[in-house]
Amino acid sequence: MLSVFYGDMPQAIYNPVVYFKNTYTDEWITDDLVKNMIQDVDRSQVLSPRIIDSPVLGSISPLELSGGVKTLISIYNVPDKIFNASHCGDNCAKWILEIGRIQDITINLRHLMDFGEGTFTLKILNTGQSVHTMRELIPVAGMIVR
Repeated sequence: MLSVFYGDMPQAIYNPVVYFKNTYTDEWITDDLVKNMIQDVDRSQVLSPRIIDSPVLGSISPLELSGGVKTLISIYNVPDKIFNASHCGDNCAKWILEIGRIQDITINLRHLMDFGEGTFTLKILNTGQSVHTMRELIPVAGMIVR
């Protein structure tokens, strides 16, 4: 299940890009879900644990992936930590929902992320409410995030 805390959260990892740089392992990159996230968000293909083919940059290392993908990979591989997912664009939202379907995760957001037009289950930790659509989420999160 996906749980979200909106606003300042001292225990959250504020800079997930730095966390990724100092903790990721080769196994993180070769996971099938991670490969799909990299393909979808960065339009890049994992060739090996340390070589990713980017259509813009050519051959890159995992350290050169976008901040959003690095944050997604960290959320997925370290579900017991809370990451500031505001480093992710809305193009990462479907992957945050997918990770939340696979395992229990908590993220910190400092903005209102667009989780799309479909249905989902998201618990807002600030209020204890569960929401299932953006129509339900916006009034609640909008009162918290200013």
